[in-house]
Amino acid sequence: MNIQVYKLPYAQDLPLPSRATPHSAGMDLRAALPADQSVVLLPGDRYLVPTGLAMAIPVGFEAQIRPRSGLALKAGVTVLNAPGTIDADYRNEVMVLLVNHGQTPFEIRRGDRIAQMLIAPVPECSWIPVENADDLGDTERGLGGYGSTGM
Repeated sequence: MNIQVYKLPYAQDLPLPSRATPHSAGMDLRAALPADQSVVLLPGDRYLVPTGLAMAIPVGFEAQIRPRSGLALKAGVTVLNAPGTIDADYRNEVMVLLVNHGQTPFEIRRGDRIAQMLIAPVPECSWIPVENADDLGDTERGLGGYGSTGM
């Protein structure tokens, strides 16, 4: 799949999203902060990090912005609205909303890998109203709610 991408003027030297290994599902997104300015996320703080990229996601797809597991494990830093969605009709800069759930300040610098992006299909669907809940059919879980399948 080819995706058109535009690097904003202040992101020209940053790499395009890329996979860390050949079989990685996600492509790393980087912080497009000024070279002489970092952002320190204190515990509990959140910050909208620019990527310096605008793109044209093909119709029928979305870009999902997800946390990097290493950041979450090592620093408690994650994507607050995970997964964030970049819709096919969005053309502005892709931004990443990070939050520090850790216990120590976390510094974000220019070029840091801050999140991962996956391109995923978005199927067309139509709703078919039914007369009552029994029309939905039986499943093993049935009407079981939160925790009904165990821990």
